[in-house]
Amino acid sequence: MFNPHSVDLSLLEKSVYVRFSVLALSSIFFLVDPFAALPTFLAVTAGSDQARRRRMAWKASLTALVFLSGFALGGQYIFKMFGITLPAFEIAGGVILLLIGLDMLEAKRSATQESSEEATEAASKEDAGIVPLGIPMLAGPGAITSVMVLVGQAQTKWQMVAILSSIAITAVVCYLVLGNSDRVARALGETGIRILVRIMGLLLVALAVQYFVNGMADLGVITKPS
Repeated sequence: MFNPHSVDLSLLEKSVYVRFSVLALSSIFFLVDPFAALPTFLAVTAGSDQARRRRMAWKASLTALVFLSGFALGGQYIFKMFGITLPAFEIAGGVILLLIGLDMLEAKRSATQESSEEATEAASKEDAGIVPLGIPMLAGPGAITSVMVLVGQAQTKWQMVAILSSIAITAVVCYLVLGNSDRVARALGETGIRILVRIMGLLLVALAVQYFVNGMADLGVITKPS
């Protein structure tokens, strides 16, 4: 019989596979953040029936999946084409993630992810599933930056699989959250959504600082912490 006490959780924590997979999923999911996109999605789909909401949620989620996967698969070529080093991208990404995270700590959607003009455009379009809901509200600069940094850190095929799997899982969650946006909004309430966004913002700020530290350490400016 399986004995749960026989599993050494410390081995999981020290596993490179587990740590990279958790990093990939958390960083991509926090930046796409379908919960923070709920208010805009509800405003865009106001007066629509459930079927139309789910169609728009499907298009937005699929767009984010294809767009982010494209950057994941072509990330190494982009680095080589423009001569960008990983430390430079880590530092730049840390700054972008920090700006987004600070806005999320105030329980508001960052202008880096979604501007007021884009929200207005989405509300006026008959079908805003691809643009601007899919791009840039879900797959925005922050999510692209995170994917690119992860691709730069990936050394093996399983790490690329972890990145692509994280993008796919995030896209599925986006569809489930946005496709059932009215139910999710009622279940969480405005206060619940704000609390959730703030928690994600705090974790994102920590992740941004870690990206910045990694970049500085890779440049040899500071000693990389063990």
